[in-house]
Amino acid sequence: MPMFKPIEESEAKGKVKEIYDEIKNVRKITEVPNFWKYLANSPETLERTWNSLKQVMKAGALDPVVKELIYVAVSMTNSCEYCTKSHTFAAKKKGATDEMIKEMIDVMGIANQNNKLVEAYGVEVDEIYK
Repeated sequence: MPMFKPIEESEAKGKVKEIYDEIKNVRKITEVPNFWKYLANSPETLERTWNSLKQVMKAGALDPVVKELIYVAVSMTNSCEYCTKSHTFAAKKKGATDEMIKEMIDVMGIANQNNKLVEAYGVEVDEIYK
């Protein structure tokens, strides 16, 4: 059960309304996603999170699809259903295919498994990797 009520678009004022409009414009969507509506309970958090997300997820050395797939993998690892679904949607919108997503899931799964095995066995880092 949520701790706060979402701030609906019809209730948004000032900075929150500006950010909502920017989110819709940048993402080319018609409705503000729930994540942002809940964060709007703290306009400072909403603004900081939106600005950070724009800065980190913009095109750079990594292709935007790759960034979205990384986001999905981390979200799956952290068991965040909302983030997994929203960023899978975003990845597909940016060009990710079902095959890419399936392969990313395989990589994420084997990485998580092997990370746990390394930690459980206490494997020391090889000199060559230092």
